[in-house]
Amino acid sequence: MAILPFLCSAIPLTANGLQSAMDALNVDAATLWAMVFVETHGCGFFPSRRPQILYERHLFSKSTGGQYDATASDVSNPMAGGYGPGGDNQYTRLAQAYALDADAALESASWGLGQVLGQHAQHVGYSSVNEMVTAMAASEDQQLQAVVGFIQWQNLGKALQQQNWAAYARAYNGVDYAKNQYDTRLSMAYNLFKDPSKRPDLTVRSAQMLLYLLGYDPHGVDGSMGAHTLTALHNFQAAQGQMLSTEIDDGVVAILTAATPAAANLSLA
Repeated sequence: MAILPFLCSAIPLTANGLQSAMDALNVDAATLWAMVFVETHGCGFFPSRRPQILYERHLFSKSTGGQYDATASDVSNPMAGGYGPGGDNQYTRLAQAYALDADAALESASWGLGQVLGQHAQHVGYSSVNEMVTAMAASEDQQLQAVVGFIQWQNLGKALQQQNWAAYARAYNGVDYAKNQYDTRLSMAYNLFKDPSKRPDLTVRSAQMLLYLLGYDPHGVDGSMGAHTLTALHNFQAAQGQMLSTEIDDGVVAILTAATPAAANLSLA
């Protein structure tokens, strides 16, 4: 089992991280939240506290000149696909590739909230894929910064600033963006989030993510307080012998944070 020196701190998104992204892209909160809501995976980490990834076997094959295609076709194949189950299974696949060529394996996975490919590490602001994975394992703030770097690299800032959702979606998601209504979904999210009261509550979102990492499923990390989130919180509090809360505040988040295990190095199995 490979243990890599990337500390999985799994720190939830913060107001400072959001503000940093808004400043870098010169956009307002509604625009940024629309992008985060539509273009990211909700939570940047798996319940194991490892960063979300998707391993791409065809990228590994290309990076390694196809030398492992015959002997390890599950993880090295010129044809895209063969993903298997999502979630932590992707780390099982990554581990097989890592044993063959470490850097090529890390570069052949997409990472974090925005699923930024490791092969783009230097394009989005990192000196190497190892530096990028270090950031992805640390926090959602740093995962969001990688998304910002991708947007800047692809010169998509102007489209975001002008809320030109079709132009942005075409560049970010490809020419078939309309099939999944990316532009429509971005526009709807932006119109919703122009009302500050409709934006995700970062305190609630932090609690949801911490509950998720602690094994209490809130059925989504979306910053919206609902019955599933409250049930997950109550199950945690009951297991800890605590009074049941009717709301989530900084005190609740502090207790959940204290209950979360210390950061551990990234395991590939």
